[in-house]
Amino acid sequence: MTALSATFLFDGPKGADTTVLLAHGAGAAMDTAFMNQIAAGLSAKELSEKPLRVARFEFAYMAGRRSGGAKRPPPKMPVLVAEYRTAIAALREQEQVNRLIIGGKSMGGRVASLLLAAEAGAADALLCLGYPFHPKGKPDSLRTEHLMALRTPTLMIQGTRDPLGTADEVAGYALPGSICMHWINDGDHDLKPRKRVTGMDHAAALNDSCTAIASWVRTLR
Repeated sequence: MTALSATFLFDGPKGADTTVLLAHGAGAAMDTAFMNQIAAGLSAKELSEKPLRVARFEFAYMAGRRSGGAKRPPPKMPVLVAEYRTAIAALREQEQVNRLIIGGKSMGGRVASLLLAAEAGAADALLCLGYPFHPKGKPDSLRTEHLMALRTPTLMIQGTRDPLGTADEVAGYALPGSICMHWINDGDHDLKPRKRVTGMDHAAALNDSCTAIASWVRTLR
């Protein structure tokens, strides 16, 4: 059951061994179909011996749109990193948080990675759903420098044909051993494969993603 508490949208039981805090991408809110399915899948009992607690939040610019604010682009990364840090503190104030994984979809995951690159102890692990390795159409403008020093256990779920980082491109980045990749065959930036190519629809790809995430969580110490 999903419930909205303060600035968070929660799935899964309180008191879970692991809480996953997720932020949205640059252009879509925390309650899109993508985010809803990921949250529901991660909090499903059959994916883990002990269900995960999933919390979602929105950056201020996105939350402002709900109250009729202007549709502005995201602010600069330092602002978003500071907001993510505040969200972690607020979550810990509201709930008992044991092991904490932070991350999000696209930009949300990037912001979390920048936070952990600067403050390794801010969370226990990092989850990125479609990491934006570079802007669309600009493969030389890489967003990987901070990742090279990242020591926090990290899982990136990536589509093999993601225009912000394909499988062939990522293979050449020499990412550190702390980063594990799980590839969605033929997936785009939303992890959506072409059914005519793979026989797998978007829902199945997201279910596969949740299964991979749950398996990875079990490996964390």
